[in-house]
Amino acid sequence: MKNRQDLTQGPVFATMSVFALPMICGNILQQAYNIVDTWVVGHMIGPDALAAVGSAFALMTFLTSVLLGLCMGSGTVFSLCFGRRDAQGLADSICASFFLLLTVVLALTAGSLLCVDGVVVWMQIPQEIQAMTGGYLELIFWGIPAVALYNFFGAYLKSVGNSVVPLLFLGVSTAANIALDLLFVAALRQGTAGAAAATVISQYLAGAGIGVYVLAARKEVREAFRPFRIRRAALVTIANYSVLTCMQQSVMNLGILMVQGLVNSFGTAVMAAFAAAVKIEAFAYMPAQEYANAFSTFFAQNRGAGQKQRVKKGIRCAVCTVLAYCLLASALIWLFAEPLMRIFVAQKETDILAQGVRYLRIVGPFYCGIGCLFLFYGLYRAAGKPGMSVVLTVISLGTRVILAYLLSSPAIMGAAGIWWAIPIGWGLADLAGTVYYLRRREQVLLAA
Repeated sequence: MKNRQDLTQGPVFATMSVFALPMICGNILQQAYNIVDTWVVGHMIGPDALAAVGSAFALMTFLTSVLLGLCMGSGTVFSLCFGRRDAQGLADSICASFFLLLTVVLALTAGSLLCVDGVVVWMQIPQEIQAMTGGYLELIFWGIPAVALYNFFGAYLKSVGNSVVPLLFLGVSTAANIALDLLFVAALRQGTAGAAAATVISQYLAGAGIGVYVLAARKEVREAFRPFRIRRAALVTIANYSVLTCMQQSVMNLGILMVQGLVNSFGTAVMAAFAAAVKIEAFAYMPAQEYANAFSTFFAQNRGAGQKQRVKKGIRCAVCTVLAYCLLASALIWLFAEPLMRIFVAQKETDILAQGVRYLRIVGPFYCGIGCLFLFYGLYRAAGKPGMSVVLTVISLGTRVILAYLLSSPAIMGAAGIWWAIPIGWGLADLAGTVYYLRRREQVLLAA
């Protein structure tokens, strides 16, 4: 189980940052694709298509969050086994995780394809774009198995300290996606169906490619799959971590989906503004999320190795780095909100531009709130307390949804009430996470 990127050794800041950098680059690539996709759809098809794809994106984010949660939870177990140098435990965990993921993928894909029409109605999609949104979803749902493959094998590689290879496959996928977007939408004029086809094809390039690589390059994975035994103890451990992490991710994105439904009720202009603004926002603060994910792997490996002091240093390092980045991102978003919105929205769409700029200038100054929340998610997941991550998510998203519905009344704040609910939810969850950590610090660090 030798690995040149063992996170239990070396200077803390340098080790964590070198490991995080490919993950951040991968996230930037993904967000760059999202931006190109949004630009192509918004400029080559029109505002209605931008609204339809934006709503579908929120739903797909929710569905893939189930898979991401399962893989993130499994990755924590893989990291713990790697830190303990437990080869048999790692092999058992790989099989148990893959079995659980396969079961969920089959159910999720079948259920999604069967419920397209009902979902479109439930999301309050305006009548004029229901057919467009439904057609886009029918195609995009076929990419769910590919997303699962990429995240499973990517989670394994990251758990043992290799964050470079997932970046490479994501880079190939992103380049293919952009090229296919331009071909299907800009050149062949296939509309939203072309955008969906480009996404699905590129997802299978990444998922199948990284799967073949891991099976060819990692002997321990081949040996784990060769007998493919599902041991009950390993399945229980994987489920304890993965199901709660999956629940946390799902609750988070279900809340976002409910907010999307509220946004949809304000009409196409607000929908289009929200679709563009959240892409900009994701590009701005997602590097903080990837650094928090790297910190979580660092924490888990060192916890497994019993290095308590190194864990404490890692916490301090991660907090300082994430807060510094978020402050910079907030300043840039505030200053360049309007030029950034004009990347996706034509100058003549003044209502959409105004709504998008308003969103960015309300939410943007508070990115430190979401940065700290990402760190709490990573901390409690790696500390074997994924249930606390669920609690923080419920606080954050519960507050956001309730306040969004209350404040968005035309008599109070209108659409701006939805935007203000977001940072308030972050702040309350951060307060709860901080209080719990201060009161239970030794329990959180006990296993390290």
